[in-house]
Amino acid sequence: MDGDSKDVNGCKEKTMDSAAAGEVGDHSNGEEYSESNALLPPRRGGMSRKLNKPRMKVRWNDSNGNNLAEILEFQPREDGFTSIRIWDSESRFIFELEMLKKLDVSDSGDEEADSCSCIIILLCYYNDCQRRSKIGSMICCYTTQFLAMCPSDILYCFGHLSVARPDYHVDVFENDLVWPFNKLDGIDRDNVRETAYEIFFTACRSSPGFGGRNALAFYSSSNNDNADGASGPKPNGVVMTPTSRIKRALGLKMLKRSPSRRMSSGGNSGSNPSSPSSHCSSGSSPALSYTLPSPRPRRPMTSAEIMRQQMKVTEQSDNRLRKTLMRTLVGQMGRRAETIILPLELLRHLKPSEFTDANEYHLWQKRQLKILEAGLLLHPSIALDKSNTFAMRLREIIRGCESKPIDTGKNSDTMRTLCNSVVSLSWRSANGTPTDVCHWADGFPLNIHIYIALLQAIFDVRDETLVLDEVDELLELMKKTWSTLGITRPVHNVCFTWALFQQYVVTAQLEPDLLCAAHAMLAEVANDAKKPDREAVYVKLLSSVLSSMQGWAEKRLLHYHDYFQRGTVGQVENLLPLALSASKILGEDVTITEGAGKNEGDILVVDSSGDRVDYYIRCSVRNAFAKVLENGNLKEVKGEVSEALLQLAKETEDLALKERESFSPILKKWHPTAVGVAAVTLHNCYGTMLKQYLGGVSTLTSETIGVLHRAGKLEKVLVQMVVEDSADCDDGGKAIVREMVPFEVDSIIMNLLKKWVDERLKKQKECLSRAKESETWNPRSKTEPYAQSAVELMKQAKETVEEFFEIPIGVTEDLVQDLAAGLEHIFQDYITFVASCGSKQSYLPQLPPLTRCNRDSKFVKLWKRATPCSVVGEDMNHIGPHEAHHPRPSTSRGTQRLYIRLNTLHYLFSHLHSLDKVLSLSPRVTPPTSNRFSSSRSYSNSSSYFELANSGIEAACQHVSEVAAYRLIFLDSASVFYDCLYVCDVANARIRPALRVLKQNLTLLCAIVTDRAQALAMKEVMRAAFEAFLMVLLAGGSSRVFYRSDHEMIEEDFESLKKVFCACGEGLIAENVVEREAEPVEGVIALMSQITEQLVEDFSIVTCETSGIGVMGSGQKLPMPPTTGRWNRADPNTILRVLCHRNDRPANQFLKRTFQLAKRK
Repeated sequence: MDGDSKDVNGCKEKTMDSAAAGEVGDHSNGEEYSESNALLPPRRGGMSRKLNKPRMKVRWNDSNGNNLAEILEFQPREDGFTSIRIWDSESRFIFELEMLKKLDVSDSGDEEADSCSCIIILLCYYNDCQRRSKIGSMICCYTTQFLAMCPSDILYCFGHLSVARPDYHVDVFENDLVWPFNKLDGIDRDNVRETAYEIFFTACRSSPGFGGRNALAFYSSSNNDNADGASGPKPNGVVMTPTSRIKRALGLKMLKRSPSRRMSSGGNSGSNPSSPSSHCSSGSSPALSYTLPSPRPRRPMTSAEIMRQQMKVTEQSDNRLRKTLMRTLVGQMGRRAETIILPLELLRHLKPSEFTDANEYHLWQKRQLKILEAGLLLHPSIALDKSNTFAMRLREIIRGCESKPIDTGKNSDTMRTLCNSVVSLSWRSANGTPTDVCHWADGFPLNIHIYIALLQAIFDVRDETLVLDEVDELLELMKKTWSTLGITRPVHNVCFTWALFQQYVVTAQLEPDLLCAAHAMLAEVANDAKKPDREAVYVKLLSSVLSSMQGWAEKRLLHYHDYFQRGTVGQVENLLPLALSASKILGEDVTITEGAGKNEGDILVVDSSGDRVDYYIRCSVRNAFAKVLENGNLKEVKGEVSEALLQLAKETEDLALKERESFSPILKKWHPTAVGVAAVTLHNCYGTMLKQYLGGVSTLTSETIGVLHRAGKLEKVLVQMVVEDSADCDDGGKAIVREMVPFEVDSIIMNLLKKWVDERLKKQKECLSRAKESETWNPRSKTEPYAQSAVELMKQAKETVEEFFEIPIGVTEDLVQDLAAGLEHIFQDYITFVASCGSKQSYLPQLPPLTRCNRDSKFVKLWKRATPCSVVGEDMNHIGPHEAHHPRPSTSRGTQRLYIRLNTLHYLFSHLHSLDKVLSLSPRVTPPTSNRFSSSRSYSNSSSYFELANSGIEAACQHVSEVAAYRLIFLDSASVFYDCLYVCDVANARIRPALRVLKQNLTLLCAIVTDRAQALAMKEVMRAAFEAFLMVLLAGGSSRVFYRSDHEMIEEDFESLKKVFCACGEGLIAENVVEREAEPVEGVIALMSQITEQLVEDFSIVTCETSGIGVMGSGQKLPMPPTTGRWNRADPNTILRVLCHRNDRPANQFLKRTFQLAKRK
């Protein structure tokens, strides 16, 4: 398009640089399609000026924005009479292309008209796979090269001849189709195509239309009124109604075009039929009748003309070929084609003067030499020795032609050497015997390249998705090249199958009939493949072709979710049988022997065992799932991963439903459980992702529960699909169901829940461990007189229970029991820790040895009465006069800490009760799944989850209260109670000072201990005080002696002690309880009031009874009664101790005589 402005058909065209910016249009995306088409320009120069219509420069771009052509666009106009737009197209046409007859320069007298190759009306529907745009315009174009960039799907309109675009081999749709025949170095497709036509024409030279006597011509089937479509020959050899046995066998439809389908100018039979302007329309639309000129006389096209048009051979090339054959075959018209070395003959007979320029001749000469090099040196049919002299000379000549043409004159040494070398190499035979066929084009893969180029001529150049109706005749003519190219029927079948399949691919897969035809041809290929004595070259060819076809098909079948959308799903039904057939042939029939005479034998090239359809389904579904996963952008942040998995589950379910609705109905023709296989595959894919997700889940969260519930829902959908799809299977679908590894959502949730509970219990145990290490039993505050560790432990327990019920799952009573059991175990451990405070025995004084009182003389008695006991005096002086009237409590810090322990136990008890109510009354709890829990609770006749802990608290409270009481009495109050009471003399060591201190201690106890624990604590203090009182009377040691007359004062002191407990704490201890606990003490006091003789008698009787002696005999001694610690008036050891503390002679003598007890010092 570059260059100066020119006047084309009278249309003054400006260069693009000078065009106004506002006049430049971009048709890369095109305008919306309108049925108003553009105005047809005149066919004669100068007539366009009469249109008086605005014209604008337009740039035509491809989808990438690359400039393809610069054109003039004529705007549509309305008819002056009818007010309708001229050349409105009918809506049924998608593509329209009209080519007018080439302008005749000699008739027009306009030299500039020679620059215009054609005038085009173009309504183009551009189809780029998924993206479509519409362009409508009428253009005036410089050159037909613009057509090379037009879309592939250009249909003819009004039945007129159109110019084809170049072949599809550079099309984007062929990029993923592997060329199975290896490449030819230095030879492009155009070179192969031209050589193929030369060989074809040479082989068919004696046939009608190629120089024979009668030319065959073909009319369209619509030209015959015969309803049965039968063909009938005319006397001149014209077939009135071409019918195709091959098209019927392959399922290809007849074109059924107008009678002008294959017509040539009647006045110029020798013109180039492939020239774009050599054919014009004789049947025009009514709307064109007043604009288009009258058509010239037409005649049917011969087979030669059809092939020239189909193979895009120029008139000059055709004429040169005819001349060469005429010169070569002078006097040898019967010479067979396979004996002609065509490139050599062309080089010999064609001179540079017969070409447009030297460059054209040089390129043509290089093509011929490259063909010879490929057929004789690079790919010979008979193996060539590297040291072959002729081969070396031929290589030198070919290298010399690279820079300049070689001299082909008769006297040229180079030409003589070339002829000798080529002839010698061509007429070689495998075993050295003479042969009647020359071998210059039958070597693999050169012969296949050439034959494929011939086979591609059967596809209509105007719509390359269609096969010509004359395919039978053309293939029959092509058969004449077999001897030259070394083609056999099996090789032809393979190549023809490839040609059909390749054409389907490179034409954007628009015509499924081509695919079905290729599949039909595979049946012939399969039959050939089963035949014995197959040549290695054939097996190699078959393997490479089928592998390429299978690879292309399987690339789509393994990703059919990506390649086939809702509108193109039906293509799977055509592609799948082809892939299966190719796979079957490869797996069963294609073997090659690796080397001659080797012991390895046949090596299987492809193993097609197994269910391919099953494999396709699984792979495609996995790939579709992977694509969904990739688009989901799964992140490592757990929150986002949970959301992504929820979305992934939804899209997986959608993918399964899409598979069932769209693809499975087709795939079930080959696989009975196609839906089930897809569902199982998706189930396993999602299960893998779920497993990876759960591998990173350390604790149970609401997000995790949501993911698991959604996974469970997805699993139910997929399982249902499998069950429904497998209903008709022999095993009921058990085999395919076994492939599904269950998600086990419920089990996973239970395990995660148990893990969650274990983690919470672990935190509780950690809290307990810290308490054991750091608890000091100091109160939190005056208002919270209990241990800090108990507060923390119970707080964590409540949080655990609350979070437990917030988990969005069905909570069963079994789960609640498991949680409660774990908590209870921790509480029991803590209760044991609280109760670990020693025992009361550690505070009881040791019992002194039993001794008898030593009765004092009268002088000693009078002295003691004059000087009271010094011990009591010293002790009272130590208390001081102020403390005697206002005594302070003697409760130690240790005893107060025991009170805190007691409070802590009651704190636990009260909060365990509230925690138990939460567990028991929660509406989230569902009935138990087993009788384990209910039976265990009914066995204990309790409705509490913490029955054992509650029992433990009660026992711990009893123990701590007891220890605290004995510590208070025997340790904290020892100085005013056990160590001081009745020492030396009862009258001077009464209980009143001890009672004052006791009251203060009890007041402090009530201030520290919580209300619910005060009664038990007070009761234990009472028991300890009564125990101390008894020990003073019975185990007071050598510092205490009692007279029978002292019992009245002792009884009075004990009554005062009882009143303290009856009056303390506003009835914390009932009077009857005090009386019951006081009975042992009162019994001992009663013994102290008895005379010594009575005591001795009672002691003897009770001792004999308890020891089993019965009646004492003469000479028998009473046994020493054991110390039981359970002192009461019926206990012999208690009576004995009263006697030991009785200060009179009878008691002293009885003890000396009976037990030989020592005197007190």
